Amino acid sequence: MSAPSGVPVPSAPPSYEETIGINVSYPHAYPVPEHVQKPDGKGMNPPPYMGQPAPVNNPVTVQTVYVQQPVVFYDRPVQMCCPSCNQMIMTHLSYDSGALTWLSCGGLCLLGCIAGCCLIPFCIDALKDVDHTCPKCGALIGSYKRL
Repeated sequence: MSAPSGVPVPSAPPSYEETIGINVSYPHAYPVPEHVQKPDGKGMNPPPYMGQPAPVNNPVTVQTVYVQQPVVFYDRPVQMCCPSCNQMIMTHLSYDSGALTWLSCGGLCLLGCIAGCCLIPFCIDALKDVDHTCPKCGALIGSYKRL
C-alpha cells in the first residue's frame, strides 16, 4: 500500500515504548528514574538561578508570651504582676468618695440629719470607691466602684 505521492504508509502506529524512546530490550517494564527525590521534603528546592544569591536559612526566633488572666478588683488588696513595672506586688488601696457615699449623704439629709450627721458616710471606707495602685511605681492599676 502506498500513497498517491509515492510515500509508503505505515501499517500501524509506533508503540508507546518506541514513541518515548524506552529501550525495548531492557528487562524492566518501567523506566527507572535517575534522580529520585525523597518524600520527606528534602531535596525539593530547585537550585538558585544564576545571578541570584543562594537562599539564606534564617534562624527561627521563638518568643514566649504569658497571658495574664483579667484581675477583678474589690475592696481588698490583690497580689498580681504590675503591668507598668512588671514586678509582683500587693496592691495599695486608696479610698475616694463615690456615688454610694453621696447617695448615703443625701439619704441622711432627707431623714433630717442636717446638723452634720449627714457627713458620716464620708468617714466610712466601706461606702467609698477603692483605687488599686502599685506600691513600687505608683501606677493606677484598677478601681472598684461601689455603685
